Amino acid sequence: MSTPLPERVSTGVAGLDEILSGGLVSERSYMVRGQAGSGKTILSFHFLQQGVDEGETALFINLEEDVRDLKANAAALGFDTDAIEFLDLSPSADVFVEEESYEVFAPAEVEREPLTDRIVEGVTAVDPDRVVVDPLTQLRFLLSDDYQFRKQVVGFMRFLKNRAATVLFTVQNTASLPTDDLEFITDGTIRLDAAEYGKTVRVPKFRGSATQSGEHAYRITDAGIVVYPALQPGQREGDAEFEQISSGIPELDELLHGGIERGTVSIVSGPTGVGKTTLSTQFMKEAAGRGERSVIYLFEENRETFLTRSRAINIPVDEMLEKGTLQVTEVEALEQSPQEFARMVREEVEERGADIVMIDGISGYRLTLRGEGDMMLQQMHALGRYLKNAGVTGILVDETRNVTGEFQATMENVSYLADNIVFLRHLEVEGELRKAIGVLKKRTSDFERTIREFRITEHGIVVGEPMSRLRGILSGTPEVVDREEKRNDCDE
Repeated sequence: MSTPLPERVSTGVAGLDEILSGGLVSERSYMVRGQAGSGKTILSFHFLQQGVDEGETALFINLEEDVRDLKANAAALGFDTDAIEFLDLSPSADVFVEEESYEVFAPAEVEREPLTDRIVEGVTAVDPDRVVVDPLTQLRFLLSDDYQFRKQVVGFMRFLKNRAATVLFTVQNTASLPTDDLEFITDGTIRLDAAEYGKTVRVPKFRGSATQSGEHAYRITDAGIVVYPALQPGQREGDAEFEQISSGIPELDELLHGGIERGTVSIVSGPTGVGKTTLSTQFMKEAAGRGERSVIYLFEENRETFLTRSRAINIPVDEMLEKGTLQVTEVEALEQSPQEFARMVREEVEERGADIVMIDGISGYRLTLRGEGDMMLQQMHALGRYLKNAGVTGILVDETRNVTGEFQATMENVSYLADNIVFLRHLEVEGELRKAIGVLKKRTSDFERTIREFRITEHGIVVGEPMSRLRGILSGTPEVVDREEKRNDCDE
């Protein structure tokens, strides 16, 4: 017989439940750890509010903050504090003014017994299904040493477990308290931290089942905490069938041996102003004619500028937007974490059926990581794998530094992520500035090795014949080869 799965209880935060593979295991204790202001108490109220919504009894044991302030702050975030029971064990003002508070005494003897009695009486009277203790580390100041503290915590957690309660207790990161030891006592730990790109949440320990590993993101809003799980690539469904996606431009399709394949990741690279975004959008224009949905995330360009420029070259973006075959989203990189952006992509793919996703551009996406270079490659790798496994075509726009001169395939060292690499170049030919297009890489099929002229006109993109009379195109300053010289080279 198979072992039945343990019952789960929701934390009240959808993203956190996703990380925990469904929520907390019922009737166990969990530690929420973080610095002051990280949102530990807010997360605790989400947990209790979820219990109230499900008809359970919820108890908040506060050991530090004044209960009136606690309720007022929680109510401001939309939590129903009237439906939550409170056991207020926080110090009152009388503690400061009483004469004996200035005397030397053994706290274990004076405070522990009355406090323990109040906890037992309060929990017994409420008989809660969910309990929050905030912060548990406050008990340390009422006990004589670390050993007594750990002993009392173990007894406290067992007492609550015997009452069939699921428990969250908060602890604050501090060098003076033995919070690391508490991780061995609990069934799981939720850590709230801060990184360069924003607040992060991790689950380093969770007994009973697997959780999503890695560093996830969260944000504190007017409605509480929102958690954004790190992107999980998942598994590709079924066997890969590489259907060709035409660009709608015969000469470009010839370069690509028929087009790019559905469910692959392509990089379109080149210097500023060469036409990378326009070329990428051409595939979306053609997809719209097939009734497919495309999404563009603009990291480096204003949405209205993109739309105006597209209209000027005969890309019917207004019609595509109206029919729902195109979504254009302007992303402010410095206000987003990579996990938040991944959530945006997932919603478009899983909820709205996006067929093509374009990121314009990679260097703007890097800003979501606030300079975390190695992590950028990890995040891009996860995003590319996710799109491929979902059967979605990904197009990544990468701006190279050199307008002419030394050739660069990509700027961000992400070429290994791409199934296809299409490059664009500025050329200076006999004193005239021209553009060229070529294919550097195609994993799933052959491709044309020639380099063709590339132009953007009021009627759209024009790709010319192979530029066979030019030599040294990739240098950016090619030489014109006359027919006789070329014939002699061929003969040799």
